[in-house]
Amino acid sequence: MLFSVLTLLASQALAAPSLLSARASPQAYTTTSDLKYKLSAIDAPVSGAGNPGSSSTWSLSIDDTAAGYKQKITGFGGSVTDATVTVVNALPSAKRSQLLRELLTSDGANLSLLRHTIAASDLSGPPAYTYDDSNGNADPNLVNFNLGDRGTAMANLLKEMKGIRSDLTIFGSPWSAPGWMKLNRVLTGNANNNWLDSQYYSQYAQYFVKYLQAYAKLGVTVDAITIQNEPLNNQGGGHVTMYQSADEAARVTRDYIGPALRSANLNTQIWAYDHNTDQPSYPQTVINAASQYVQATAWHCYAGNLDWTVLTNFHNANPGKAQYMTECWTSPQTSWYQSSKNTVGPLQNWAQGSLMWTLGTWTQAADGTFGPYIQGGCSTCRGLFVVDKNAGTYQYTVDYYMLAQFSKYIPKGATILSGTGSYSYDGYSGIQSVASKNPDGTRTVVMENTFGNDIYLTLNTTSGQKWSGKLLAKSVTTWILP
Repeated sequence: MLFSVLTLLASQALAAPSLLSARASPQAYTTTSDLKYKLSAIDAPVSGAGNPGSSSTWSLSIDDTAAGYKQKITGFGGSVTDATVTVVNALPSAKRSQLLRELLTSDGANLSLLRHTIAASDLSGPPAYTYDDSNGNADPNLVNFNLGDRGTAMANLLKEMKGIRSDLTIFGSPWSAPGWMKLNRVLTGNANNNWLDSQYYSQYAQYFVKYLQAYAKLGVTVDAITIQNEPLNNQGGGHVTMYQSADEAARVTRDYIGPALRSANLNTQIWAYDHNTDQPSYPQTVINAASQYVQATAWHCYAGNLDWTVLTNFHNANPGKAQYMTECWTSPQTSWYQSSKNTVGPLQNWAQGSLMWTLGTWTQAADGTFGPYIQGGCSTCRGLFVVDKNAGTYQYTVDYYMLAQFSKYIPKGATILSGTGSYSYDGYSGIQSVASKNPDGTRTVVMENTFGNDIYLTLNTTSGQKWSGKLLAKSVTTWILP
């Protein structure tokens, strides 16, 4: 029953004051799978062993001394897709402002890490596009580069979000290069030769430079990029994809994109890979070749036999590189613990942040779809919030609340602690936990209980304390300890 707990030392944004400071007594908040409780205050843990009564019991331990400190937290969030921009901008002004404030400040989830799509993704309304389509004609000097209406709308929303939360970290990911840069010469519809034409490697690098400069001109500093979303996902049909081998990604990063960013005096980070945990050799190949340009590795949650300990192994091999869980879809088809499971696991294994897939979509349509989405894209992906266009309202999903059990109470900039006691049986029933020590001296402990019954949990700390309290069945509970 081994487990890794994370301790976080978090700096606080002026725009998002900490909920944690000046806590002289313990606090507890919980969300249950049926949403009867939604970030609700419950009985705080007690000092000592407490009284479990007839409840099942469980024990966790954390090392809250300096010896247990692990990674620092950058944040939690989701992806600002074209779908997100569309549904946010469909809200009445007052509702729109309220939603953004709740997403980004302690009024709500306190999100501090956002991914945005560079041009079209599968969650864009048709047609698919890039920032230099040039009517399908080669544009080697990128004279036709243009953000267009949708790119400009994306940048404007990100600027507004950054205005609400000044310490927001933003990174961008493209789903494809412009079609004319690929050997098949099309953006979508053909999986054959669906990769970069090497004669356009330099233009591909300059495409990133121009994108970053265009966003900066509109008031958005993009902190990092991945050079290709899911580079091993190659599809035809309408889905926007582009295949990129590890060797090609290494070469393009080392010889073209990295140098181009530096030549343009851009300090934008490059995060390698942006795909599943079952191919760790891919980002290792990129780092081996282009370490001077790569600051982090990005992982997704879709491996068939998902094992987040891959991140610990990768950290041990690359201790100077950060890691992030940058995409995990949410849907009525996923479990109530989809966002918590794929946050606690990465955090236990050296990730500095965790993001779900799209922030926002429409409410579910009669045919079971959400959207907006592109033909061949993810029609059943549901956002962390959904917007009812006709009513002019929004609603948060279970995935939002479970993620917020982490993001609301683990501040940006925190440092992670090690620990033991987390364990899941077959079928993912059990207790998983992660803890943080915060800049104000408080500690946050987030515990996911996937059992169908309440658990009385005892937490022992290396500093010599014992805390005890109840975890409701099928819940995520957060303790804040003084």
